[in-house]
Order: sequence, then structure tokens, then C-alpha cells
Amino acid sequence: MTGIIDKMETRFGDPVEYFLPIGTEKLGMNQFIGKSLTIQWTNKIQCLHCGKTTKKSFGQGYCYPCFISIPETEDCVLNPQLCRAHEGIARDMVWAAEHCLQDHFVYLALSSDVKVGVTRKSQIPTRWMDQGAWKAIKLAKTPNRYLAGLIEMELKKVMPDKTNWRNMLKNVIDPSRDLIYEKQHAAASLSDSLSPYVLEENEIVEVHYPVLTYPIKPESVDLEKKTSISGILTGIKGQYLLFDSGQCLNVRKHGGFVVEVTDK
Repeated sequence: MTGIIDKMETRFGDPVEYFLPIGTEKLGMNQFIGKSLTIQWTNKIQCLHCGKTTKKSFGQGYCYPCFISIPETEDCVLNPQLCRAHEGIARDMVWAAEHCLQDHFVYLALSSDVKVGVTRKSQIPTRWMDQGAWKAIKLAKTPNRYLAGLIEMELKKVMPDKTNWRNMLKNVIDPSRDLIYEKQHAAASLSDSLSPYVLEENEIVEVHYPVLTYPIKPESVDLEKKTSISGILTGIKGQYLLFDSGQCLNVRKHGGFVVEVTDK
């Protein structure tokens, strides 16, 4: 099967089910675990927004003109505290109304360490699956992205906001970490103006991934440098395909790449 790829879609279950958008199809990836799989880049990249061929991918799948103009790549996507949609300022206010001016959650996720993150209500638990989180808990709920970003900025002073991808792929976890305790500690560090958004509920969501074996020394493959990855698919975690060689492919990073997928 050949086509342009985008980040894998997920369905929460035990384990998580993964689907790779490729061209106009969605390829179920769990079926290939334990089998031989090859992903070959065709040396072509197409913008996920306009479809034009581009020599380089920007923002995980876009040509440069789209990268600097479409709402999907606005600064607040990566830095919620920079959102100005609540002030009526955005590249596209219709898009912002659906993505920024909606309920957002600040959460704590546990993979190799506890990290803080932000996502809108409709992206739970998708966001946690995309990050390869083992467990997650909602910390606060806000009416827009900006306020969630302010809470994240305060909590970044006492905990990380990024996942260590190598440890995540090696499945380095500390079962002694208590997310309820971590939430209480984080909530106590918030300023008075932001603490009212903290949630009382303490539901912990646990995520199980379809992995046979985890790599001892994971190596992330860049298809622009090594045009193919091949071997036995031993699992999928986060947005990574794991191979028996220890090589791993970050599918989301390669959004817009036109590839050929074969199970030979």
C-alpha cells in the first residue's frame, strides 16, 4: 500500500488499537505485530493541508506557506499560554472557537516520569495514548486554552512538561509513583488565581499498549536520512512503531511523507 501518511489514530482498549492513515485508507497496525513489516519512503513529501509537494516538512507535515498561515500551526498549539483567541485574536477564529475556546484539561501523565500537559476535552484519552503515557490523571479544568497554558507554565517550575522518549520506549516506569499525591503536590504550588480550576475528582486512567518486547537501546529512524525501516514489528507505543532491531519510527514526525508499506 502506498500513500501519504499522517499521525496514527487510536482507539482506547486493552490494548490500544492503532490505525495508520495512508492515502485515503486507514491501515490497522495491530495486525502486523509479530510479523515482518517494511516502510519505504518514496522521496516525496506532500503538505497535509494543501496537498502540494514540498522539499521539506514543517510542523510535522506542512509546506512552509501553510506552516506560517494555517491555524493548526499557530504558536499556541505548542505553547498554550500564547493563545489569544479569548481576546478575539487568532489566524482563524472559527477554528479557534472549536479548538481553543473549549474546555481544556491540565493533566499529569506518568511514563518514565511524571509530566504536566494540556489538552482540550475532546482529546482525552487520545493525547495520553499519543504520548505513550502509562497512567494519567486530570488536574484542572479551564474554559479555554490560554488559562490551561498559564497553569502549565506554573507547574513547569516544579515538574517536566516533556516525555523522555527513549525511556518511554524502553518502558522504564516507576510503579511507586502515586499520581494522586503528585496532583496534590502540584495543586498546592499553584497561585491563588489559578487554584480554583483544580478538579476534586481523582480518576486514574491506565493505558496498555500492544507491545511484545521493548527495545533495550531504541534508535529513532529519520526517513530523510535512512529511506526505509524493516524488520519484525514488536509493538506500538505512543506514535512509535517498534522493530526487533531496536529501530523505531516516529510516525507523527513523518506526517506528509509518501511511503510504501509492505508486510514482506
